[in-house]
Amino acid sequence: MTELRQLTVLGHQVRASVRPGTEPGPPLLLCNGIGASLDLLQPFVDALDPRIGVVRFDVPGVGGSPNPRMPYNFALLAHGIGTMMTQLGHHEYDVLGISWGGGLAQQIAFQQPRRCRRLVLVSTATGSLMVPAHPRVLRKMITPRRYRDPEYAVQVAAALYGGQMRQRPDDVRRLMHDHARVGSRRGYLLQLLAGAGWSSLPALPLIRQPALVLAGDDDPIVPMVNARILQRLLPRARLHVYADGHLGLVTSADELAPLVAGFLRDET
Repeated sequence: MTELRQLTVLGHQVRASVRPGTEPGPPLLLCNGIGASLDLLQPFVDALDPRIGVVRFDVPGVGGSPNPRMPYNFALLAHGIGTMMTQLGHHEYDVLGISWGGGLAQQIAFQQPRRCRRLVLVSTATGSLMVPAHPRVLRKMITPRRYRDPEYAVQVAAALYGGQMRQRPDDVRRLMHDHARVGSRRGYLLQLLAGAGWSSLPALPLIRQPALVLAGDDDPIVPMVNARILQRLLPRARLHVYADGHLGLVTSADELAPLVAGFLRDET
């Protein structure tokens, strides 16, 4: 049964969700995209092999986590996540990061090589030194309006997320508004600033964990070439391209969750 926890991490309150696995083994830590609360990934968690434990959390200022007292960067956040996992009783864990959270996941893998066992990168890139989206896509991401205004989210769903959202843009209302919790504008801005100027490019050859890179073939936010760069520079990475867009981890959860589970359990 999933348990919601409110933890104190480096002086900050952090909302976390813990689903114990039915078998022993490292849990999977999920790092979400910018502005998104942990609730957004519920379809993926529901589809994931129940033998695998899952830990989700809201970044300070996002979802159910109050605003941080001061700005933070990926290195500080990765340190705090290590502290959080220790509080939850996990020394070793696997990490999955989607979009902005993929950058954080790379930082964790580099910063905590003895604790991060395997790495899954979804719809993500190398940070500031990446092949960017079209400017009209980037303009829609500057503010958290898509998380606050359901009608606007539907309007931009096709252009922003691609994939299944091109045919069913109304689905974004269910995914991002029916259950998800919206953080503050300040929290969103601090999350943007945390990744400003950050790049994983110099560190990628030093990340030795087995890595699975998942990329949608219709992702307006993160062009496909970024996934190929990750695959090329990570020493132990393999790439899987799926037929969907930026939110494929939730809209194609029935396809991707078994793939992720097989990788984590070393069955593929």
